Amino acid sequence: MHESLRRRIIVTGQVQGVGFRPFVYRLALERGLSGSVRNAPQGVIIDIQGPGRDVEAFARDLTEKLPPLARILSLQASDLPPVTGETAFAIGTSAPGTGHNVLISPDVAICANCLADMADPANRRYRYPFTNCTDCGPRYTITRSIPYDRATTSMACFPMCPECAAEYADPLNRRFHAQPNACPVCGPKVWLTDASGATLAEHDPALAALARELAAGRIAAIKGLGGFHLACDAGHDDAVATLRQRKSRPSKPFAVMVPDLDAAQRIGDVTRDAAGLLSGSVRPIVLVPTRADGPLSRLIGPDTRETGVMLPYTPLHHVLFEHLSQALGPDRVLALVMTSGNAGGEPICLGNREALARLSGIADVFLFHNQDILVRTDDSVVRPHGPRGMTPPEMTVRVDDSAVRPHGQGPSPDAASAPAVQFLRRARGYTPSPVALPVSGPCVLGTGPHLKCTLCLTKADQAFVSQHIGDMENLETLAFYREMLAHLRDILRVTPEMVVCDLHPDYLTTRLALEELGLPVTRLQHHFAHIHAVLAEHAWRPEAGPVLGLALDGTGYGGDGTLWGGECLLVDVRGPVHERLGHFSPMRLPGGEAAIREPWRIALGMLADVGQKARTFRPPWLEENEKAAAVVAVMLEKNLNCPVSTSCGRLFDAVSALLGVCARIDHEGQAAIRLEMIQDHAETRAYACPVLTDSSPAVLDTRTLFDQAASDFSRGIPAPAISRRFHLGLMDGLTRLAGIMAEARGTRHVALSGGSMQNRTLARELPDRLRGLGLSPLVHMALPPGDGCISLGQAAYGLWTRAALSG
Repeated sequence: MHESLRRRIIVTGQVQGVGFRPFVYRLALERGLSGSVRNAPQGVIIDIQGPGRDVEAFARDLTEKLPPLARILSLQASDLPPVTGETAFAIGTSAPGTGHNVLISPDVAICANCLADMADPANRRYRYPFTNCTDCGPRYTITRSIPYDRATTSMACFPMCPECAAEYADPLNRRFHAQPNACPVCGPKVWLTDASGATLAEHDPALAALARELAAGRIAAIKGLGGFHLACDAGHDDAVATLRQRKSRPSKPFAVMVPDLDAAQRIGDVTRDAAGLLSGSVRPIVLVPTRADGPLSRLIGPDTRETGVMLPYTPLHHVLFEHLSQALGPDRVLALVMTSGNAGGEPICLGNREALARLSGIADVFLFHNQDILVRTDDSVVRPHGPRGMTPPEMTVRVDDSAVRPHGQGPSPDAASAPAVQFLRRARGYTPSPVALPVSGPCVLGTGPHLKCTLCLTKADQAFVSQHIGDMENLETLAFYREMLAHLRDILRVTPEMVVCDLHPDYLTTRLALEELGLPVTRLQHHFAHIHAVLAEHAWRPEAGPVLGLALDGTGYGGDGTLWGGECLLVDVRGPVHERLGHFSPMRLPGGEAAIREPWRIALGMLADVGQKARTFRPPWLEENEKAAAVVAVMLEKNLNCPVSTSCGRLFDAVSALLGVCARIDHEGQAAIRLEMIQDHAETRAYACPVLTDSSPAVLDTRTLFDQAASDFSRGIPAPAISRRFHLGLMDGLTRLAGIMAEARGTRHVALSGGSMQNRTLARELPDRLRGLGLSPLVHMALPPGDGCISLGQAAYGLWTRAALSG
């Protein structure tokens, strides 16, 4: 062990632009080892030489003492003949083609060391809003292409001053090869304008002036890390109401940014898991239960008892809050609405001129800076809700392809436990980190869904899901989609050989697949894609057998031409094999899309189908919709323009409308959110929800479930009790259906997916009920259960079909 040993270690993963090479350099110096470290097309190559025990210790330290942002996907080691006379360790020149197997880091919140620099009046970066180092700062959003060098980022136009250049060149400095490295002398600057673009202030005075404008109730457009935010004082009713009116956002909740955890605690119930997310290196929007006596405007989230809270993640935010504390004074809450800088379902604004043109009717003032944002990225949204602490998977260190577990080990040991974190929107801080798959193959493009769209590209055995793109309902969002497809292809250095899209013929993503890309296309039904996404996250392998899937969703185009959404499915990746084993009772949607916007129409249809008359007990929505209801009654009688759906989401809408909780919606999920919110948790009675097995597929009798809710409501039972009985009955029925089908098909695993799994009650309680029956639930770990996961399911399915064809 004391003889000289030389070893070559090749590392792939998130190991560029994160201080990995200087980390290796320091480890080698500490142990007196010689050799070199350099970037190469296959990853980072380390040649290390010295006494055997020190080389072994170096190898252990390499994985156990990683820099904060580094993330290892694979590590290969081989012994080499020792080099005679070598005494030093060097950082070598990067080889041509660098970056092919190196991941670009997501954007990361400012670190404590940089905050200390900014807080020191004697430091040259005092209050500088673009301070960063290799442990923090922008990465993905400023990267044009690979390799990740300054010349391929938006910092290329900012030559470093001598002091910054010296830091950048020193391997022992934490700013060694920090590509966004800058200071007030050589880096980007900020300035404040009015809505006409006239400059009001520059540099630090611009942030002070912005704070005064916000304190006075003005609306501001603030250029941040992945685009613009629209901001206002979150404790100012008039300011929040004005922002809602100008943004045409009547009731959808706003996210709020506060300066620290103490302020967050004043707003909501911040658990240990929530505190870790809020103060960690990603700093997503975290949903926390709202305090009834909290200081925020009641207009922040009128439909929900949760508030989306985040802490500052850029140096600019920290400086702004420092000025805001002076502008507001000690008696006002330090909290800002921070919502996406867009209007009318368009993508978040990216550039200064674009923001001025698109947001001048919303914002009174604009805070600009001259560091270009190259990749639009919204804030991520998560909900901590599990029984135990768990770091989100994409923040863990992964070695030797252990994305969820080493390949070939069957279901994850954690498969039967609910994660502590549920993703509702995956974007800033998490993309472009990959999901590791159990199968490797050619590049497959999953084009994604219509709403909450993402796209996914595979590279060997990794799947790269884009950040949240949005609803594919306008040309601006389609242009953003094309931007992301081109960008991901470039930074991954891949060319798709196959495309998987949805069955729906009118989706823009379907048309793009069929009409523009010129590649072989496979189509996959929406809800089977949901289940494939869960299996991909759990790296499901063929030998683990088939899986039941409960896809509890809004509406998706079904294989029979109807609208599915409450489905019990069988998925076997061998083949792959798909079978629809059961579904919710069909319901009619009078007026089609109009019924989704006006759920009272669905309630009226279900009342007709169960033989109840709305006029018998006159639901609260009937009087104001008297004329329209008469037309709907005729439509139902003649079955005109009444598409049929088995949707779980539409069932929630119908019950919510029936009770007068939400008869019309202005944003997706509103009726279901309100229905869940009013539950009386002291209620223990569950409505009956039978499983009808005399047909194939089987039917979960949700019509009977609705009939009981309607009967109780007609007798004057309070809506909170009905809501709870409905939730309990639905979960009982789903558990019974899963148990029957699991027994019949010889599996114990049940994958749970779909937008309705964002319902906190279902997410928490349904997995426990399945476990109580001896089943093992598989839930999403790294992606949202809503449609943001669809592209992953499509791409993974594409790889499985290729694997089946090849062998």
